[in-house]
Amino acid sequence: MLSKHFWEILQMLKLIGVETYYGKVKALHGVSLEVKEGQLVTILGANGAGKSTILKTISGLVEPEYGTIHFEDRRIDRKNPEDIVKMGISHVPEWRRIFPELSVEENLLMGGFLIKEKELLHERMKEAFRHFPILDKRKAQRAGTMSGGEQQMLAISRALMIKPKILLLDEPSLGLSPLLVQDIFSTIKELHQSGVTILLVEQNVNHALKIADYGYVLTSGKIFLSGTYDELYEEEKVREMYLGEGKYVRRAKLWSGS
Repeated sequence: MLSKHFWEILQMLKLIGVETYYGKVKALHGVSLEVKEGQLVTILGANGAGKSTILKTISGLVEPEYGTIHFEDRRIDRKNPEDIVKMGISHVPEWRRIFPELSVEENLLMGGFLIKEKELLHERMKEAFRHFPILDKRKAQRAGTMSGGEQQMLAISRALMIKPKILLLDEPSLGLSPLLVQDIFSTIKELHQSGVTILLVEQNVNHALKIADYGYVLTSGKIFLSGTYDELYEEEKVREMYLGEGKYVRRAKLWSGS
């Protein structure tokens, strides 16, 4: 029988009954979820469902009104964002939020602000270039002049500079061409396979579920469904709402003759 301590190690991040408000508007309604060490977990849902709010609440950018957030064996829902970063939680926000006037190299150095040793800082930069070789070629280029896909690579690399215990990714495919979306998801898959624990927020359900170990479906700030790819794919509502399948979609196609 596995000890309680073993399960505590496995359970890296846990939200219990989290409720978050923007003013008087409740954005999250009793959200509970967990991410185990080494997992890639995805949060799926339509625009405005509250997905980004979950990541902002975890990273301390928004404080929950109720509920608790536990990272490893510590409670973090009342900690400030800098302390949360120091604990090993790195957040890549929606729309990338790089420093457009700074070079690629300078952006990466900003991501490694907690690292005091120069040798370690440059080693982390080399690791970033191994994940995204194009950034090595563009390291002197002003970040704002790069393509959307390259900026997303830079945003992820910047977050990896502190070698996080868990990486929070918010809509990494947003605004990218289908070809670049494929590249970004391939990279996320590689990061996961290299041992990085990832909590991924995505509207691109098909891509996200294919690489995830587990998924949560969020609707109007509430967890609507959860399960593995196979379990969620079996749900008629998921296929209809997010995958363009299901009995009602099939009927519509028959009626239209397509």
